[in-house]
Amino acid sequence: MNKYYNPPKSIWKELIKRPTIKISFINKTIDYIFNLVQKKGDDAIRLLTKEFDKIDLINNKVEESKIANAINYVDNELKNSINLAFDNIYKFHKSQLTKSCKIETSAGVVCWQEKRPIESVGFYIPGGSAPLFSTILMLAIPAMIAGCRKMILCTPPSSDGSANNIILYVAKLCNIKDIYLVGGAQAIAAMTFGTSSIPKVNKIFGPGNQYVTAAKIKSIQFNTAIDMPAGPSELLVLADQYANPSYIASDLLSQAEHGPDSQVIFVSLSKSLINDVEKCINDQIKNLDRIDFINNSISNSKLIFFDDETKAIDFINLYAPEHYIINVKNESFFIDNIVSAGSVFIGNYTPESAGDYASGTNHTLPTNGNAKQYSGVNLDSFQKTITFQKISKTGLLNISKTVETMAQAEGLKAHKNAVSIRVKDLKN
Repeated sequence: MNKYYNPPKSIWKELIKRPTIKISFINKTIDYIFNLVQKKGDDAIRLLTKEFDKIDLINNKVEESKIANAINYVDNELKNSINLAFDNIYKFHKSQLTKSCKIETSAGVVCWQEKRPIESVGFYIPGGSAPLFSTILMLAIPAMIAGCRKMILCTPPSSDGSANNIILYVAKLCNIKDIYLVGGAQAIAAMTFGTSSIPKVNKIFGPGNQYVTAAKIKSIQFNTAIDMPAGPSELLVLADQYANPSYIASDLLSQAEHGPDSQVIFVSLSKSLINDVEKCINDQIKNLDRIDFINNSISNSKLIFFDDETKAIDFINLYAPEHYIINVKNESFFIDNIVSAGSVFIGNYTPESAGDYASGTNHTLPTNGNAKQYSGVNLDSFQKTITFQKISKTGLLNISKTVETMAQAEGLKAHKNAVSIRVKDLKN
């Protein structure tokens, strides 16, 4: 890992760069996929699945019987773990429900807002070497609470063309009935345009690689909303001399194993701790399985020392980490002053993996610095806010002069007349 000691601000922009493929190359591929799916629908999906997944699927919709039977292939210990995670995630997201509150802004003028569910949502669940069944819980549970009428799920087929049984089990647990074996950018395109078999949705959710992220961004051009640009995963750990280097190393490695383009950053307030953590990483890595992913990720990662807390938090806010672990004695300073982060984990006994699975918070979070302007997935992600107002005769008279004056100043005479005609009748 690359080490930096009190790096000057002049190089911070270079330090916060994420490992990415050239955007021009990605967009060329995405354009090809979107154009093909828009023109040829299911035929394009079959062709692209054969091209990218090396599987020829005539029918990509998972049969109901296979979804129902998936429970037989999931062991009881895992079922119990999933159930506990389900309960915690449900509790946390249900607490986000809000009640409508009416307010009389002027006498006779009543305004309020109400939440309505997004009618149809699509979930992209990565498969491959690490099928992210936990992401189904993170997306479907708040969608259920919000009351979304239609939920569909797209996930890549396994090497034999089948669906992952754990994904099917969790999907059924979350009342998802329509599951399609299609992966990558073509899955996003299918949910964007709709095909004969895969319905178009109003909003697409779910993490993925840089191609999936680019595809989600492109889908916005076709009247489809997305949760956020969520690409390769990342973690920033902040620690001081009081922290446990073994814990820090385990957190960094847990994020590094997501994929070769993941990034982990260690910001230390202690020089000696950097060396201790690096030693622990080298010791722990020997016992891990996804060694190639981890090594590639580690090569993109950095160990950074700051002797000044203010500079440290300024750097962290500039980086805007997806996951942010605070493991310092003066934790209140770093909690109070964080303004850009996806999710924050505080203290020695709050590993990032707890949030990935079972603490209750959502693990679908903004990456690549997007925490500066995006929130992680929450209940509001599955709802629209509609404003309402009702004005009485007295209320209209109270604000009529204001509306007429402002409309006149903007040169919008019809706006003014819409009020003036009513006021004239009221006065008569």
